[in-house]
Amino acid sequence: MISEQKRVGGEPFSTRAASLRAQYNNLVERTNMVDPEWDNGVFNRYVDAVLTARHIPPEWRFDFDEKRNPFLMERLGVNAVFNAGAIDFEGKSLLVARVEGNDRKSFFAIAESETGIDRFRFRDDPLVLDENDQAETNWYDMRLTRHEDGWIYGTFCVEKKDPDAPESDTSSAVASCGIVRTRDMITWDRLPDLVTPSPQQRNVVLHPEFVSGRYFLYTRPMDSFIQAGGRGGIGWGLADSMEAAVLEQETVVEERVYHTVKESKVGPGAPPIKTPAGWLHIAHGVRATAAGLRYVLYVFLCDLREPWRVLARPGGYLIAPEGHERLGDVSNVLFSNGAVAQANGNVFIYYASSDTRLHVATSTVDRLVDYALHTPPDGLRTRKCLDRRMELIQRNRMPREICR
Repeated sequence: MISEQKRVGGEPFSTRAASLRAQYNNLVERTNMVDPEWDNGVFNRYVDAVLTARHIPPEWRFDFDEKRNPFLMERLGVNAVFNAGAIDFEGKSLLVARVEGNDRKSFFAIAESETGIDRFRFRDDPLVLDENDQAETNWYDMRLTRHEDGWIYGTFCVEKKDPDAPESDTSSAVASCGIVRTRDMITWDRLPDLVTPSPQQRNVVLHPEFVSGRYFLYTRPMDSFIQAGGRGGIGWGLADSMEAAVLEQETVVEERVYHTVKESKVGPGAPPIKTPAGWLHIAHGVRATAAGLRYVLYVFLCDLREPWRVLARPGGYLIAPEGHERLGDVSNVLFSNGAVAQANGNVFIYYASSDTRLHVATSTVDRLVDYALHTPPDGLRTRKCLDRRMELIQRNRMPREICR
């Protein structure tokens, strides 16, 4: 029989078990602080990530039965926690996070916080959803929309192996949009997947309000699982029902543009935020670099009555990877599928870095609208962009009395 000392590397089983739980509690109770070295006037960054693989409860990773697991090994490891949908619910900030196991399979789990910036703690169990098809291999990146029809909808990516790929090809995949709905964030109903003209749908966002009495959805049409092809951009379409959602047509509202932050890909991020000036979108843009693809977050503003009509496109990115955010499973990537605007005007933007961990940035509706309306659009040429910068420099050199 294995001795008590050998079982756990020199410490008793019960001591190690207590230590694991204590480390977890210390982590989830940690207070998060605004990063003092960051100040651009638009949003605040924070020192710590709000969710990481270590925020997963030890009971989800370790078997605490001494007979079954005498060495107290991690039996079901977690590789990353990221890309979370977000919602304010009954006075708490709720995140439906993507939890990726060491086996690459992702599942959803709900974490709650009183503050929205720290002390997120996962509920007792992950979110268990029904399959629509046994070919479904992976689920991830849920967006949450509280719709005016009374339901809270979750739209997420359902990934399957490409049935038309050669047998030797074990990486080609097909992405579709899965749909669930709930009223209480406890009981979830799985609905049929969204049907669209595009062969691939990885990023779909439901608009919070009816448009002409129909459900309005933002899509990211793609020709293949990885490459945008001729369909790249943010599209939109109308569905008569979410119980059997079908888009007969997709119209692109945000296109890819050469030598910009959205050169290679562009896609919806979080559900849009309703403001007095319009619907505020936090989307993702992708460009190619010598080191691979670089994902950033950017903003555009759409009309309140015609949400397909873009009113403002500030140039460049809103948030890009900084410091340790650049490193992870897929480096140099920021991605967001969850943002919350509170009744007091505060905005929480939940963004993942490098497909590894989840962060929060905080701002206000007023600041983000000002940013959207008064940041110049991309000049598309160096000289035009340089002229704008020179204008700013010259204005700042003017005597104060003239500036007034």
